[in-house]
Amino acid sequence: MDTALLKKHIATYKQNLLKDPEKHTKDLAERKERIAFYQSWTKERLLAMTEEEFYDYLSHLWAMLIWGNKHYVVDKMIADNGFDTVKKELSELIWGTAPVVKRWDNFLKSAKGFGPAMISELLCHVYPDQCMLWNRRAYVGLNYLGITGLPRYNYQMTGKKYAELSSVAQEIADEMRSAGVEDVNLLTVDYFIWDELQVEENLSKIHEGGKKPKAVPTGVEKPDAGAADFIHNEIRNKLADIGTWLGFKADTEKKVAEGSKVDTIWESTIGNMGRIIYVFEVQTKGSIDSLIINLLKALNNPAVQGVVAVSDAAQLETIKKHADQVPNLGGKLKYWDYKKILEVHDALEMVNESINSLGLVPQGF
Repeated sequence: MDTALLKKHIATYKQNLLKDPEKHTKDLAERKERIAFYQSWTKERLLAMTEEEFYDYLSHLWAMLIWGNKHYVVDKMIADNGFDTVKKELSELIWGTAPVVKRWDNFLKSAKGFGPAMISELLCHVYPDQCMLWNRRAYVGLNYLGITGLPRYNYQMTGKKYAELSSVAQEIADEMRSAGVEDVNLLTVDYFIWDELQVEENLSKIHEGGKKPKAVPTGVEKPDAGAADFIHNEIRNKLADIGTWLGFKADTEKKVAEGSKVDTIWESTIGNMGRIIYVFEVQTKGSIDSLIINLLKALNNPAVQGVVAVSDAAQLETIKKHADQVPNLGGKLKYWDYKKILEVHDALEMVNESINSLGLVPQGF
C-alpha cells in the first residue's frame, strides 16, 4: 500500500471535515443509525422475521440501490432459496460462532442471490470494528492505493480474501486514527474511500487494456479446474441483471425447447400478441458442439428471436468457425465477449445506483 498517498488523502479528508462540520455530524449520525439498526436484528429475531420484515432488513442496504424494484429482488431470493433457508443461513452468517472466513464461504455456497457487496455490508454494519464493506468503490479505492491481488470477480472474494482485505481496511483505520480523525471504524473507512479515493481515471479504466489491475484474470481461456464454473455462473447471473435493468423479464437455467436448457434468457411480452425471447449460452469449458446443438434446439422455439454465444475472444472465434458450418445457425448466432459483459454490467450498475438514489419513484408505487 502506498502509505504516503494514503496519508495525503487522510489529511485532505480531515481538512474537509473541519471545513464542513455539519456533513461530518450527519455522516457520523448515519453510521451510528445503520449500525444500531442491523445490530438490533439478533439471531432469534432473524429466524422469526416475516417476509415483509426481510424486505425491510435488506432494503436499507446501499447494495440494493442498484435495484429500482427492491421487492422483485427480495421475492426472487425467497423463491430461489426458500424463506426458511434464507433465514437460517443469514442468521448463521451474522451470528454464527465459526470464524468469519468459514461463515462467508458457507453462506455463499448455501444462499443464492447474495453477492459480496451485500454480504460485506451486512457484516460491516454488525461488526464495524472487524469487517469491511466491499464493493466496486472499495475496489477502485484500494487499487488506487496500490493494493495488489484485489478480486475482480465475485468468485475470487472468498472468506480468506475478505478477511485479508478487512485487515487492509484496518490499517487504513489505524492511519486515520493516528492523523487525529475521531470515531473511526471500518464503516468510517468506507465513507473515506467514497469521499477521497474515487479517482475518475480508475473508475473509467478498470477494464481497459494496459490499465487493468493486476488481479484481473487474463481470460477464461484456461481457467483452473474450480474457476470455470464460478466464472460461468457469475457471467450467467450478470447477463440476467443486465436484462432486468433493460426492462426484460430475465431468468437463468431456463428450458426454452425440448432438450434445450439455456444459461440466461431475456423475455418480453408484446401486448396480447405473444412474447419474444433472447437466449444466451456462456462457454467457459466443455464441448463447443454441445453448445451449438443446444442453441439449435433453442431456435426450435418460435418465440426465440436471437441466440448469443458468450465466451472469451479465443473461444468465440472457434465457436464462430463451427457455427458457420451449421445450416440455420451461422447467420443467426451473435457473439459477446464476456469482458464486455462485465463492462456493461458495471456501467448499468453505476447508472441504476445513481438514478435510484434520487428516489424519483417511491418503493410503494
